[in-house]
Amino acid sequence: MFQKKKHGMKVLQQSADMTGALESEKPSRFEDWLSKKLGKGADKALMGLALVMALALSLGLFVLLPNLPTVALRRAGWSLFTVNLVSGSIRILILMAYLYLVGLMPDMRKTFQYHGAEHKAVYNHEAELPLTPQNAQKYTTLHPRCGTSFLLLTFILSILFYSIMDEIILLISGFDMGANYLVRVLSRLVFLPVVAGLGYEALKGLAHANSPLTRALRWPGMQLQRLTTKPPTGDMLEVAIAALSAALDGLPEGERTADGCVILPRAAAGNA
Repeated sequence: MFQKKKHGMKVLQQSADMTGALESEKPSRFEDWLSKKLGKGADKALMGLALVMALALSLGLFVLLPNLPTVALRRAGWSLFTVNLVSGSIRILILMAYLYLVGLMPDMRKTFQYHGAEHKAVYNHEAELPLTPQNAQKYTTLHPRCGTSFLLLTFILSILFYSIMDEIILLISGFDMGANYLVRVLSRLVFLPVVAGLGYEALKGLAHANSPLTRALRWPGMQLQRLTTKPPTGDMLEVAIAALSAALDGLPEGERTADGCVILPRAAAGNA
């Protein structure tokens, strides 16, 4: 997970450098100080700091905070399942509030438009139609294999998984996972890969089936995508199609930038 976050931050930094969006921004006093101290290593230091802060924010919002009321509720006589249901519901509400608030930022709204463009381009490819902005535009921005759906599925499955696990531990050892905050938090972190794996398998299973039951089960995740996808412009669809074409067939031949990126003619961007 750490490597994926690191790679994602690196790609975002490269994208920002290619657009030139950061060249017009005046560096902050902290960035100036860091550049003087570290020189060329300042960018890596800032990226590392951003990664650490992102991990700390994720841990605080989705692990530490939702589990705060559990000890008090358990001492008040609430069942383990109810305590886990409350904790999981808080986690889901935080996720929805976070996505909504982030979507109010102009730059993030544009990112969500590109997310919608990605989904439309994928639908276009799955329909086996020529990859063009005109063909892609007619599809919805909501896709059953989206990472947003994966997040919600994982959060919901975590309620069931941890409830069963806590009951088994209580039955075998007599240890109450709801009464010890630190142990409870550590157990959530330890078993997070298991829960994420279950969420991934559930996402694949629901996406490749089309019965009334599977449509009903994936409906909440599809609706949550309304917060993370927005209708794209034609230009955004051209970018999504070019990216999808490169992923499917590799980069086409053509003039390249100093960074090694292919410069696509405007007319070819929709037909790559």
